[in-house]
Amino acid sequence: MATKSSSGGDFPPDPDPAGPGESGGRLKRDGNTDGASTVSAGAGAGASGGAGAAKPSVPGRVVGERRKRFLVAPRQPLGSLSAGLAGGLHPAVFSGGPSFDGVEQALRDHPEIDFVGSVGPRKDLSTLSTGGPGGQAVLVARMSDKNAARLHQQGAGTLLVERDQHLYLTDASFIMPGLVTGLMPGGPTLNVAITVLGRDNMPVPGAEVSIFGSMLPVSGVADDNGQVVLALPTDTARSITGLYVKPKADYWSFYQRDPDIGLDEPNVVSLRALSDWPTLKDFPQRHAYGWGQKAMRLDQLPPQLRGQGIKVAVIDSGAATTHQNLEQVRAGVDIMQKTDAQGWRKDDLGHGSHCSAVIGGAAIATGMRGFAPDAEMHECKLFPGGQISQLIDALEYCIENQIDVVNLSLGGAQPSEALEQQIIRAKRAGIACIVAAGNSGGPVQYPASSPNVLAVAAIGKLGEFPPDSYHAQTLTPTVDANGFYQATFSCFGPQVDVCAPGVAIASAVPANNFAAWDGTSMAAPHVTGLAALVLAHHPDFQSTFKARGPERVERLFQLIKMSARPVTIGDTGHIGAGLPDVLVAIGLQAGLAQLQGGLQQGRQGLGAGVGVGVGVGVGAGAGAAPIPAPAYAGGFAQPQGQQQSYAPMSAGPQWPANNGIQGSQPGNPFGAFW
Repeated sequence: MATKSSSGGDFPPDPDPAGPGESGGRLKRDGNTDGASTVSAGAGAGASGGAGAAKPSVPGRVVGERRKRFLVAPRQPLGSLSAGLAGGLHPAVFSGGPSFDGVEQALRDHPEIDFVGSVGPRKDLSTLSTGGPGGQAVLVARMSDKNAARLHQQGAGTLLVERDQHLYLTDASFIMPGLVTGLMPGGPTLNVAITVLGRDNMPVPGAEVSIFGSMLPVSGVADDNGQVVLALPTDTARSITGLYVKPKADYWSFYQRDPDIGLDEPNVVSLRALSDWPTLKDFPQRHAYGWGQKAMRLDQLPPQLRGQGIKVAVIDSGAATTHQNLEQVRAGVDIMQKTDAQGWRKDDLGHGSHCSAVIGGAAIATGMRGFAPDAEMHECKLFPGGQISQLIDALEYCIENQIDVVNLSLGGAQPSEALEQQIIRAKRAGIACIVAAGNSGGPVQYPASSPNVLAVAAIGKLGEFPPDSYHAQTLTPTVDANGFYQATFSCFGPQVDVCAPGVAIASAVPANNFAAWDGTSMAAPHVTGLAALVLAHHPDFQSTFKARGPERVERLFQLIKMSARPVTIGDTGHIGAGLPDVLVAIGLQAGLAQLQGGLQQGRQGLGAGVGVGVGVGVGAGAGAAPIPAPAYAGGFAQPQGQQQSYAPMSAGPQWPANNGIQGSQPGNPFGAFW
């Protein structure tokens, strides 16, 4: 079903991969084509997979490149543009003249380009923020790579043209197809029967069961009897290296390395209930704090400090308001299906519900209280299927609704200049974006690598999960005296600002259950909830930094980082400033940074500023706080004279600190093959 763009037009999701190539029929808004539906001799000429000998007429179409969604926006004030695209495209894309309105009209008129809609600024918000260049909306159009490259070239550095890349919530490990080998599909298989049982030997339906062997992993889902049969190709029982069981809710996961698997009878896996673990005894019938909340000392916060008056948005998969800890959530929008006014209340993935309850779960007698239960929660449903354009739209919702803090437990494959412009607009509007660093175990991923957000890595703690659960696989040799360690999956690099609990985090999932999950996606909500408390209760935000703007955001980030204490025995690239402390961040106690810095650190602050704690100051001048502009890697050109460097602690795009908003250098948004 089509959604609505910022401009009110149809905004359909990316079509099914079976869509037309550049030589296919005209793509309609519903994803269908009005071209021929029969492949005749030579019909695939020019398609990526259609070259070769002529084929007889058969029903269907030759598989080739499909049109993909691109984002088009002004990078800087548009200058003189030539009359048409190189390469013989007609009518000329720029026939409307040098204005961006002319670009939009030309995209609408071009016979080989499908105009989808626009996202970004919907009205004059000058009182809250200044937009991207010219305050223009970002155009979304579907076209071939070739036409996108021509459009980019014709823009001569003044147009931003980039893929509308898909986003993901957790680690999107891509498994390359196997090489063409002598192993035939459909060869001998090994059948393994697994029965998953829970408390009182009751079956656990819906549990995901995976077996790892010498070939690719094989997975299945337990039926209503808790049973599943997995067929492993060309394996033996002795070659099985791992058995992993992930329940949907209410139980701990299970992992056994080198399992003793039988082939003649079902193999029984008995799961532990969450409440069987000592720190969650009688949970959820009894209220409990998560181990992460206690590590940040939320349990020591005066009970009247609950985040009142602060608006928090969670851009994720929606929230199940059927859950006892999320019934108080009243506001939201389904970015993907705007015609469904209540669509954001349905969370098929559970991810958004889990994050939301950590931030603002209701403070009731049962379940788990969030950091800021009295904050006004807004749910922006972006998944499944979210892309950069829809994230830009979600951030526009946040700007219009004067959201204070946004949780982004998501990432993309590479930086996006269009998204960065919107993040800057949000920051100028006084919106703080808290972003998960990523789960690939490599360099910090975008948008966490942006200099205009707060990036959060994940840590775990010994003793907070059963040793036979999969959470134990996140352990690294960086365990400190208190049991904290850096999680194996957490991304790292100089862009990491702080770390937070992200292993075995118990929180709400649909319909009214709880689950313990891992990820920087779970770590970021801890810091988002803390940010809401700081904005609501720290005295700075009732006086000097009460007004919305980038200075307010920077002061918030500074206070969170100043409250942090070092944890684990690893380097700062994995933990940033360390684990934030609730009492210190709100100003109820002095932190390590203040005690060590004292008055000398206060004098070396950002200016004459306001003293905080025991002497850390920050400037509050009349001018706007500088917002650095990113230099993009893997799709955008390097500033001249700079060389992109990749190393374990400096991987990913390098973000130079500039003294103002600047347009990025013109670059190639299509990767090295262009």
